[in-house]
Amino acid sequence: MRPEDLPEIRHLPLFRDMLQSNFEQLMQAAYAQTFPAGAELIRQGDPADYLHIVLDGAVELYSHWGTQDCTMEVVRPVGTFILAACIKDVPYLMSARTLEKSRLVLVPASDLRAVFRRDPEFAVSSITELATHFRIMVRHAKGLKLRNSRERIAAYLLNLSRQQGGAVQFPLQVEKKLIASYLGMTPENFSRALKTLDADGVRITGTTVLIHDPERLATLARLDPLIDGPEARPGSIEAASPLG
Repeated sequence: MRPEDLPEIRHLPLFRDMLQSNFEQLMQAAYAQTFPAGAELIRQGDPADYLHIVLDGAVELYSHWGTQDCTMEVVRPVGTFILAACIKDVPYLMSARTLEKSRLVLVPASDLRAVFRRDPEFAVSSITELATHFRIMVRHAKGLKLRNSRERIAAYLLNLSRQQGGAVQFPLQVEKKLIASYLGMTPENFSRALKTLDADGVRITGTTVLIHDPERLATLARLDPLIDGPEARPGSIEAASPLG
């Protein structure tokens, strides 16, 4: 692991308040590794042996059943996954693969649990992290269940704009099929819905989004703070921008 990586990791809310000696112990047991695009990092159902920290690149968390895959989250630097399984010492509920060349730090879950038991500040930070992520997942589930496909896309794009300082033009940083999966849609339905949104204030050309009428798009989306934020987990799909 590079020495310059440590301050970035230490700055994460999960590690920020813990004792320095315990942080050093975790980092001494951890190791960094670089993976090519498309590398499978973990499989759902496998034992949770490591907490993963994304330092460079992007990692897709997904679930699969039969021949179906569903994108759950995209984690970007500097972010972690999957804390809940590591703390509970239970199998992963999701799989993970790199979307591009990525560098990660792997922290042994057994060391993580040992520090959790003896460092109250780390325990509180872990619980806060888990609670924040739980609320994010509830918000996402509400959006999937309460909005139709066009409303979901509109809200998603407005949240992207909000997370980029209110920009009206910005790139999509992940493939459209991943966004479609995250929004609970097939790629075909997603493409059809996009074509209908020009009259509602947004145009997508290739990977570039142009919101030419933010007020009209907001009327369609009907953003709700109990669905759309403002909570965001550093390094997750909701931080910097949803899914990228």
